[in-house]
Amino acid sequence: MISTNDFHTGITIELEGEIYNVLEFQHVKPGKGPAFVRTKLKNLRTGSNVDRTFRAGEKMVRAHLERKEMEYLYREDDFFHVMDRETYEQITLSGEQIGDGVKYLKENDCLNVVMHGEKIVGVDVPLTVVLLVAEAEPGVKGDTASGATKQATMETGLVVQVPLFINSGDSIKIDTRTGAYIERA
Repeated sequence: MISTNDFHTGITIELEGEIYNVLEFQHVKPGKGPAFVRTKLKNLRTGSNVDRTFRAGEKMVRAHLERKEMEYLYREDDFFHVMDRETYEQITLSGEQIGDGVKYLKENDCLNVVMHGEKIVGVDVPLTVVLLVAEAEPGVKGDTASGATKQATMETGLVVQVPLFINSGDSIKIDTRTGAYIERA
């Protein structure tokens, strides 16, 4: 159990049979009436955000999540086969469970599978990945305005805006939170 007074960003709670991650919180002490806690919560199963208000000091059930590092083996239609790196046990994840992370995964990459008990509630891909540029338009000579970019297609099918000097066959580092080019790898 955890008190709403002890909320902080990143904590997970169980509410109405669902697991939520606290994204934002604010303790409010109005001039009249009791204090309360205003929160923004993310449902870990559906990915939707909800705003909830709780009484100050209200007790909530804290959800204990376990993160297992796993290795992505291969894709079969919309299913992704991963292996626990310690026990070598293999499980299958759906594209829906991985979410936007499917655009960044290559075979043999590591990812964290987030579990609550035996139930998978989410998948965390690394913050940055290195991908090979499969296709990029050639940079036009003289088209060197400051900050000019062009589209490039990665080996996973992801399309990223990159600087003009990036060519097919180059490896680049990409931020998985924003999908933005970081640097040449």
